[in-house]
Amino acid sequence: MAKAKENAPRHVNIQNRRAGYEYSFLVKYTAGMVLVGTEIKSLRVGNANITEGYCTFQHNGTLWLHGVTIAQYTEGTYNNHEPTRPRQLLLTKKEMRQLHAKSQEQGLTIIPTRMFISERGFAKVEIALARGKKLYDKREDLKAKDQKREMDRLR
Repeated sequence: MAKAKENAPRHVNIQNRRAGYEYSFLVKYTAGMVLVGTEIKSLRVGNANITEGYCTFQHNGTLWLHGVTIAQYTEGTYNNHEPTRPRQLLLTKKEMRQLHAKSQEQGLTIIPTRMFISERGFAKVEIALARGKKLYDKREDLKAKDQKREMDRLR
């Protein structure tokens, strides 16, 4: 009989809730991340913060994630990583070209919306091409949310 994995990765789902309030998402992509050993260990424990994160393209066409904090691993030694260092994101060439072309438009930005561990144990980040909401858009969203809550309450 096959024994269940004892060291199976725990379900990690770190979300950027503020992003849905501040931005309207146009397109979402799932990207891999280039991490060092202590970063993935810390991420599997759930020690990450993506609320201040954003993505930029370098001159050589690679996509980098900035402003994301992955806390230092508690069991790490002098080899521990820097918590806020930029991390390279991995997408297909086609996705990279599409995202780069769209991100050049005025008012669009690339932000991380969710960070998780895939079924195969790889660290992934869901990024979105987003446009910032105006104040009246935010009010409309809150109004619609309140109305939906009232309708659900009446049922």
